[in-house]
Amino acid sequence: MKRIGTMAIGIKAPIIREGDDLVSITSESLKKAQAEHGFAIDDRDVICITEAIVAKAQGNFVTVDDIASDLKRKFNHMKEDEPIGVVFPILSRNRFSLILKGIAKAFSRVVIQLSLPTDEVGNPLVGEEEYYNKSIDFLNQVMEESDFRSVFSKPLHPFTGVDYLEYYKEVVGEGAKVILSNNPQAILAYTPNVIVANIHKRAFTKKSLEKAGVKKVVTLDEIMNEPVGKSGYHPMYGVLGSNKATEEKLKLFPRDSQWLVEAVQKRIFQETGKKVEVMVYGDGAFKDPVGGIWELADPVVSPFHTAGLHGTPNEIKFKYVIDTALKGLTGSEEEKALKELILKKEASLVGKDVSLGTTPRRYIDLLGSLADLLGGSGDKGTPIILIKGYFDNYAS
Repeated sequence: MKRIGTMAIGIKAPIIREGDDLVSITSESLKKAQAEHGFAIDDRDVICITEAIVAKAQGNFVTVDDIASDLKRKFNHMKEDEPIGVVFPILSRNRFSLILKGIAKAFSRVVIQLSLPTDEVGNPLVGEEEYYNKSIDFLNQVMEESDFRSVFSKPLHPFTGVDYLEYYKEVVGEGAKVILSNNPQAILAYTPNVIVANIHKRAFTKKSLEKAGVKKVVTLDEIMNEPVGKSGYHPMYGVLGSNKATEEKLKLFPRDSQWLVEAVQKRIFQETGKKVEVMVYGDGAFKDPVGGIWELADPVVSPFHTAGLHGTPNEIKFKYVIDTALKGLTGSEEEKALKELILKKEASLVGKDVSLGTTPRRYIDLLGSLADLLGGSGDKGTPIILIKGYFDNYAS
């Protein structure tokens, strides 16, 4: 039996610049790491490349002015002093402040509608206990900022200490207004022109506004979905998945990179004879247990991956079968019976007791979460993650 299961290894790489050859950089970085630590490359190893360096190598950037130009083009029917509504932005300096800055450059007045007690991905505006103790129905009630501050304590983010009502008003400037309601249609009392700023529920929010008679509504994936001059763009996700690069520039989510994962797979096969799987990954789909924040601010975990990463695990529940089907067996007899169960399991165990509690999430979401936890977005300098043995099991 193989005694080592899954291993994940952070691979350091050079600083990536626009135009760099990521296929060669990935291959060379793996070779240097192998020479240093002596591990082998095996079939079905998974190479995970963070989306940040893919977009950077592409040069997929936009400026605040690009965003403003695109919005003026999309809302060209509006008068100069008309307000724009911004519904359900997440509370993030990295993810939303520059988008909001671009909105403020396009429109002199901006009404920002925030949800309670948290934004879409769990950043808290107020504590859940405080929120529910007030017994205010925010689906049917709208609060303006002064009323909100008279009822709730100062809304400081638990990790950053930022008061996002104040911060977003500062980003917009003199023409800013903040309202609070969980009903997206509440914004229509202030303006018929709306930018839907949430991520995963954007289609539902847009449909709700259209049903209520909104004049013009645009979602974040529809902003910068084509270039402004020589700017970057993303045809599917627009500014969704973007990150602050400088005070005036955003890095977008990478585009058109299926060729990259397939080219890396081909290069590794040419050099080692092993068929690895390759994926580009962004945010992991996990929830912080202290702050309650769901980390998935990107539209998807993995926008590009090789074909072998399609699907979900099909696993038996180790503890369950030991205590039920294998009850009474011990030692080598138990070990042999367990291996037999694994080797002879059905092609699909969905809904079967034997798989109870395994929660078959997609491979790309599980692997992307592991890679994101290991690589992080700080100063580790490991934008490439090698995951070994993920597809092994007890019978391997």
